[in-house]
Amino acid sequence: MSTIMELFLVAGRIITILPLLLIMAIFMGKRAIGELPIFDFLIVLTLGSVVGADIADPDIQHLHTAVAVILIAVLQRLVAVLKMKKRTIGKFITFEPTIVIQNGIILRRSLKKIRYSVDNILEALREKDIFNVDDVETAIVEANGSLSVLKKPAKTGVTIEDAQLMKKSPAVAFPVIIEGVVHHPVLQKLQVDESWLENELAAQGIPDIDDIFFASINRQHELHISLKNEDTVQVPPIYH
Repeated sequence: MSTIMELFLVAGRIITILPLLLIMAIFMGKRAIGELPIFDFLIVLTLGSVVGADIADPDIQHLHTAVAVILIAVLQRLVAVLKMKKRTIGKFITFEPTIVIQNGIILRRSLKKIRYSVDNILEALREKDIFNVDDVETAIVEANGSLSVLKKPAKTGVTIEDAQLMKKSPAVAFPVIIEGVVHHPVLQKLQVDESWLENELAAQGIPDIDDIFFASINRQHELHISLKNEDTVQVPPIYH
């Protein structure tokens, strides 16, 4: 087959396979392409591999690719129906939602379980305009990796119409201790030193910095602490 014919074949495959792929994506539903839980993510990867190989290699049977795309989409739809009918199936093919913050305390064991770092959580909070962990009642990493946040009632935003007042600027807290390591530039920025920090910790009954998983400080020099030992934190059950 000449090069020109091969190029026309590739163009023809693109023109025919993409509409089929679009139809199958619509058939699978908005969840499959919008939220991407782990199973749906694998489905998308597989579809991409099948279609990509078909477009790039003229020797692959085009009809076989079309059948594979349809069967993959049908499989995804069947699994979605089974997940709705039997909740136990969902637990085996996707991640559990995981509570990572409760009552302003970052839960170290939860982060280790899902292989998240403190930085990952702080970044996700900032994307939701939350700059102080202490403002959070509950934060959950969902099955698709997104972060859902419930603010403490006192920190919930009130509209100007509700309060008939201008809202105050949100408080910003700066991470000063992460996994027992003190970040001295933060102390210098806020014009305090490590002696001040040690005195504040002692006043809260924490003699050793190594016991701290995460601590932050705001401009009013208020210290918020999450300990490595989180046995006293009451975590509510969360299900799919």
